[in-house]
Amino acid sequence: MNKKIYSILMTIACLCSFSNGNAEKRNIEKNFYVSNTVKKKISKHNRPASSLRVLYWNIQNGMWSDQGNNYDNFVEWVKSYSPDVCIWCEAQTIYKTSTATPCSAEERYLTDNWTELAARYGHKYWAISGHRDNYPQVITSKYPIEKVLDIVGAEPDSVVTHGAGQYRIKFRNKKINFVSLHTWPQGYAYRAKDQALSRKENGGDKYRRMEIEYICSHTVNASPEADKEYWFMCGDFNSRSSKDNDVYKFAPEDTRFLVHDYILQHTPYLDVIKEQYPDQFISSTGGQARIDFIYCTQPLNDRVIHAEILKDSYTGNIVRDPKNLSNFYHPSDHRPILVDFDMGKKK
Repeated sequence: MNKKIYSILMTIACLCSFSNGNAEKRNIEKNFYVSNTVKKKISKHNRPASSLRVLYWNIQNGMWSDQGNNYDNFVEWVKSYSPDVCIWCEAQTIYKTSTATPCSAEERYLTDNWTELAARYGHKYWAISGHRDNYPQVITSKYPIEKVLDIVGAEPDSVVTHGAGQYRIKFRNKKINFVSLHTWPQGYAYRAKDQALSRKENGGDKYRRMEIEYICSHTVNASPEADKEYWFMCGDFNSRSSKDNDVYKFAPEDTRFLVHDYILQHTPYLDVIKEQYPDQFISSTGGQARIDFIYCTQPLNDRVIHAEILKDSYTGNIVRDPKNLSNFYHPSDHRPILVDFDMGKKK
């Protein structure tokens, strides 16, 4: 579709859909769709030459929001931050533009064309996680990527539903281990025969707890010296952290904490955002939920010079698709996380 026509049609769709809404909602939609470029140039944040910038984001169904626009908004936005490494959840094209109609295999632009898409924002290298379904993670980088491990779990009862991966990048003569993941999203357990009963018994939370232990046991916990090494883990965990319970006010034993309690109690990982902002709650979704996380071991966390969940002119307003398609938002139903590490910094 011609880009100008696409922009005009989407603007009209938004204005029609929200004609009965308040002015603030209409302005949010207008600001999002009115242009094919990011309206406000986003700060790159001054950083030393020895820094490594990592950007993580669940881009919802292969950046479905921008696929009809040739990903121009997405590429411009990524370029504005000039990241060295990007990790994308839901990195495969699944649905046809502006619809909930599944694409056929031959119609899917991603994942096969990540080489082309990543090159547009300056990344020469990419790798895909292990996965069993349509929701892989992809890592792209300015530097060569060593694919270490695909993680899909084991049949019959240890399946890692959306898969995970371990990768290694060398930067300034330091080897950094990256782990990407995306855990099971439902309230009931994977393959539950009685979904209603499983949901009542918090089967989804318990299943995610199994997934995270499986992933960690095959990555960071498989290394005897992990606490002295550079390890980075990120993804859509679909789980809350007890570190945010001053906002949630759940019971301490709430099963929604199982995943992150495991990480905090049984691995050498630290919650990067909470380490930087111990007294703040910053949602990674359009609601009040922080379910996207970046974890690092202490040696890497010591080198954090900047970290934030991004709420800029492109990602700040999470907006439901005008046609009210189930679970379709613009630009995504999640917000990105950016972290700068000064790898030249002395201990």
